[in-house]
Order: sequence, then C-alpha cells, then structure tokens
Amino acid sequence: MRVGEKHSAIEFQLAEERYASLGVDVSKAMQILATIPVSLHCWQGDDVAGFESGTKEIGGGLAVTGCYPGRARTPQELREDIDQAMSLIPGRHRLNLHAFYGEFAGRAVDRNEIDVEHFQNWIAWAKERRIGLDFNPTCFAHPKAASGFTLAHADKGIRTFWIEHCRRSREIGAAFGRALGTPCVTNVWVPDGFKDTPADRMAPRERLAASLDEVFKKTLSDQDNLDAVEPKLFGIGVESCTVGSAEFYLGYCITRKKLLCLDAGHFHPTESISDKISSVLLYVPQILLHVSRGVRWDSDHVVTLDDDLRSIAREIIACGAMSRVHIGLDYFDASINRVAAWVIGTRNMLRSLLIALLEPPAIRAAEIAGDTTARLCLQEEAKGHPFGAVWNAYCEFHSTPVGEAWLESVRRYEKKIVR
Repeated sequence: MRVGEKHSAIEFQLAEERYASLGVDVSKAMQILATIPVSLHCWQGDDVAGFESGTKEIGGGLAVTGCYPGRARTPQELREDIDQAMSLIPGRHRLNLHAFYGEFAGRAVDRNEIDVEHFQNWIAWAKERRIGLDFNPTCFAHPKAASGFTLAHADKGIRTFWIEHCRRSREIGAAFGRALGTPCVTNVWVPDGFKDTPADRMAPRERLAASLDEVFKKTLSDQDNLDAVEPKLFGIGVESCTVGSAEFYLGYCITRKKLLCLDAGHFHPTESISDKISSVLLYVPQILLHVSRGVRWDSDHVVTLDDDLRSIAREIIACGAMSRVHIGLDYFDASINRVAAWVIGTRNMLRSLLIALLEPPAIRAAEIAGDTTARLCLQEEAKGHPFGAVWNAYCEFHSTPVGEAWLESVRRYEKKIVR
C-alpha cells in the first residue's frame, strides 16, 4: 500500500466511524448509490448536431455556445467520447439518444421514416457495455418545425408528420428496451409556442393534446418503453406562450398516466424542481428528471454541486423514490472539453445523491418531534460531515479516479484524438 493509499484508507475509516456515530450506515449508502443509474445525454458530445445528412440550424429555442475543439463528427467518434467519459464515472449508467443521432448511411431519411434499423450500432454498443438506452423524438432542426410549431401546428398535414415521427420514436424506444432488458424512457418535447401575445391559447393546446393522444394510441409494454412528456416555461422565440406549459403537461400526465419530465431549467428562475418531486409523485406513476443548471434562464450549463442539485438529490432519497425517478442530464457546453463536461456533471449528480444517502436520521427525527431548532442545527452541521472521504472510497471501489485525477485522463485523450 502506497502512502497516498494508506492516507485515503485512514480518511475513509474516520469518516465511516463519524457517520456510524450519527446512525448512518456508510456501506449501505454506497450500495444503494451503485443501483442508481444516470442517463448521460448524447448531445453534449457534438453540440446538438445529430447525424442526418445536410447542415441545419438547431432551432426550437435551442442554442449552443462555444467553439472548443474536438466535437464528435460521426457516431463512432461520439461513442468513443462517451466510452471515455463513462470510464471516469463510478457505477454503470445509461445513454440518452435523440432521434437524429441514427446512422443513415448518407441517405436522406426523413423523421417520419426512421426505424430501429438506423440504431442497430447503438444497440450493439449498449449491449456490449450492459447499459440501457433512453430516447427522444427530435421535433426541431427540421423544415417542418421552422414555424415554431409541430404537434400543435394548425396545419393537419404537419401535425400528422410529427405524430408519425413520435410514434416511430416510441417503437424504437420499445425495441431498445426489448434488446437490452431494461425499459427505455422515451421523452416527448416540442418547442411549440408564440413569440408575441397570441389571440387564442386554447386551440393550439387542444391540438397538442389530440396529437399526443394519437402518438400514445398504441399500447406498449412498460417492460420495454416508458412514455414521458416535458413542459417548458418559455424558449427563445416563444417568450409569450409555450403551448406545452407545466400546467398543461401535469394535467396530461395525471389523466393519461404518463411520466412527467421535470427539467431544472424549464421553470421560473426562482423555482427549483426539488419541491415539485414529492408533489408530482402523489399523482403520476413515475417521473423523469432532466438535470441541468440554468443561469438566469434555461441556458443549460454543466451541473455543479450547488444547493439546487443537492436539494434535487435529497428529495429523491427522502421520498424513497429511487425506483420511480429516472435521472437524466441535459446540458450542452461547447466552451470547455466536452468529455470533461459529461464527467463533471455526472460525478456531481452522483455525489449529491451520496450526500443525501448519508444524511443523519436525527434530522428527520427532530422534525417529527417538532424540534425545528434542532432540525436547523443538524442540517447545518451535516454540511461539514466528511462525505468527501466516502465519495473517494466509492470512486476507488468502482476503479475510477479519485478527486481531480480524472482530468489527466481527459487531457491524454484530448491529445490522442485529432478533429
């Protein structure tokens, strides 16, 4: 045992003893954390470009900033980058794909023609790594989305086009689930909305609800596919009215028994999705989280270990909802190394879950006893508990670098690839 390893072992032993004195079983916390997968978002690796033939603007109120070198240009490059990121993240996780990341062999395959055959390499890749895949229809960056409307469009022909695209996306998601033995969460988000004040808000919402009902008309097994829908407060170009608002989708999910996707950047800047988790779980079977970091708006910054993230993680654990909450990341930063962006965000998500799992039971006991003074005291003291030593031990157990040591691996990888 080297000096550094001995020092690390002593730190962990002291941390374990400290937590034991507080009634916390560190080994159990680490075991539970190992069962919680995080779904990495493929679009961080290529700046939301996708692999369809031809170039196009992203649109849909989405914007990627920065020009750091090394963007993945092919599916193989993207898979290599994801492999590199996952090798530096403790535990086994998932990958979240968008529909325009299929492999189309240079052919023009329109969105209403996509099929599972275009994702066979992704399935093989995931099967080899024993991980699950999640999926999303891509209802933006397309001529038929140029007006800002898709499933709520006034033109029935355009609505039909996007309904078929979403139907096919569900079928692809179900194929993922069957092939990989774990349900695929297929999440529908559309950018539909108005830049300026609309004269009629009801009609487009009626059209969106009817279109979604058509999308979900075919029953698919929950063993293969789980349907989610995602609200948003506003986006660029749809500042005055987003058709798929939080209220719209909450009602839709309750009445149709679908998963509600809560995106950390899709609400008012003073809101946190942490408070919404327990409320929503009372009425919907499961939820999907898109964890990002909005800076004053939905700007999708890399997730950091801030108060909002820790609150989100704590709610998941405090509610005992690990099996009902599907955690995915959703940000895209082209100003820094893209592999590092995945690693930083995912490790922070996991670290926040570990902190929640290590929470002393005396905090809740004080609340039950009505001792709010003790509750506040213990909550504040918990912020200084030695969770860092437990996190380091968790990384070592999963054969991933401890602390910032992972950055050197990213630097070596960056020098090796030439793009």
